[in-house]
Amino acid sequence: MKLPMRSPPNCHSSLSLAAAWLLAIAALPAGAQAPKDQDAAWVGMTPGANGFTSWFSRVARVQAEQPHWMTPLVTVTPLLEEEYRYDQFWKRLPGGASLTSCGAGKGLELIPAQNVEVILGVPAWEYKNTSPSKSGWSDESFLLKYRLLSAKPGEGDYVATAFLGLSAPTGDSAFTSDHYVVTPTIALGKGWGDFDFQGTLGVSLPDNGSAPKGAGTPILLNAAFQYHLGKFFWPQVEANYTGWPNGEHGGLNQLFITPGLLLGRIPIAGRVGLAIGIGCQIAVTDDPLYRHNLVLSARLPF
Repeated sequence: MKLPMRSPPNCHSSLSLAAAWLLAIAALPAGAQAPKDQDAAWVGMTPGANGFTSWFSRVARVQAEQPHWMTPLVTVTPLLEEEYRYDQFWKRLPGGASLTSCGAGKGLELIPAQNVEVILGVPAWEYKNTSPSKSGWSDESFLLKYRLLSAKPGEGDYVATAFLGLSAPTGDSAFTSDHYVVTPTIALGKGWGDFDFQGTLGVSLPDNGSAPKGAGTPILLNAAFQYHLGKFFWPQVEANYTGWPNGEHGGLNQLFITPGLLLGRIPIAGRVGLAIGIGCQIAVTDDPLYRHNLVLSARLPF
């Protein structure tokens, strides 16, 4: 089943949406803003009559109960985050073609309740320089996180979270899967001083996964290793694995190593910060779906 999809002209829409969120959050009343001191920001906010103050008080309390690492470039973090995220991908495909993804399906991340995060993805605008070239919107995606357990730094520095992802076939014909996809995942993280590990294990379940020529039910395994240098620098390396036991790509296994550098969180105004990252997925197995992928990521935590 394919749902209708709007067709704005290019990827400037995603950038404009990110800028609008930044301006809106920066303009919040002083009562909703976090103190400059980071530790105070985690625990010092108290609920008030202002709805934003009450919301951000809960967010501060929830985040105070977990580690304070950075979200990796590719691996979905087990931490609960509240931010707007925009990623840019430049993929080199087999045969010399390339695929540019504006937004990469990222979007708005919110913490609406204790131990709960929802991610409302913004469909990516994608361009493939094949002959003839193709461009259009990708599918819509959503992610629900439920944090099972966690401990802040000094008290264990660990986290375990369950995810449930959903992709809906809203994209244009060249960039849609044409099927609904559900992805249950378990995510774990552990820190040791300035070093941390974050990992996920999930399975993608399309509504045609059992068909011989369907998408299959790939196993998704990601592991990210980070080190915190100075105040803002987070060098990282990730391993991103996908294996298809069945379906169109049955028997294929692909592994990418992703070195990168994250910078953040840099204060901007009030609660709003900035985190940016750059890295490259490099295929280390034969016959991957793409050879390498340059990743640029920008996040506005609030």
